Amino acid sequence: MTEALTERLNQILPRVTSDSFLSGTGLGNEIAFYIFAYPPERELEVRRHIAFLLEQIPHHRPGLRVRHVNLFDFAIGHLQDRNLLDKALRMQREKEPRHVIAQIETILDPEKTKYAFADAASPTEHDLVFVSGVGSVFPMMRAHKLLNNIHTVMDATPLVLFYPGRYDGQHLALFGKLKSDNYYRAFKLVP
Repeated sequence: MTEALTERLNQILPRVTSDSFLSGTGLGNEIAFYIFAYPPERELEVRRHIAFLLEQIPHHRPGLRVRHVNLFDFAIGHLQDRNLLDKALRMQREKEPRHVIAQIETILDPEKTKYAFADAASPTEHDLVFVSGVGSVFPMMRAHKLLNNIHTVMDATPLVLFYPGRYDGQHLALFGKLKSDNYYRAFKLVP
């Protein structure tokens, strides 16, 4: 299993810097969303690899503009921008967890935050967007809801979602266990 993930991680750099990937060749008018699913217990290894990718892309493909959006950082920043972070932290101390989660989930609903996400991702100013932190924001943000809502604000900029779980081309299963709604508009980044 270790070797299989390492092999898949090693395929990312040549894939995301290729002309065909960046131009959307072969997508047939589909949105340029890709999912890199991995075993959740390998989260730290994938985080290190994302940092490696961000360091290596300028050497491999000079001039390629890449943005990395960590959803946990995005969520915290969005709560701060709306002056709700302190309130959420107070609520967390005073209320039951399910109540706090429900409140934050409403605030972070992708239908409401898609333009804030677009500001964070800056798709018109970047050639590629990486998104990570999916497991860190669960259950307050859900990957399939995010992808379903942001496609209208991403233009043609390719987006790679690093997903701690399984994706079979139609279903996302966070942590390999929690099945979410169908999502079939993304491609597997590497097999």
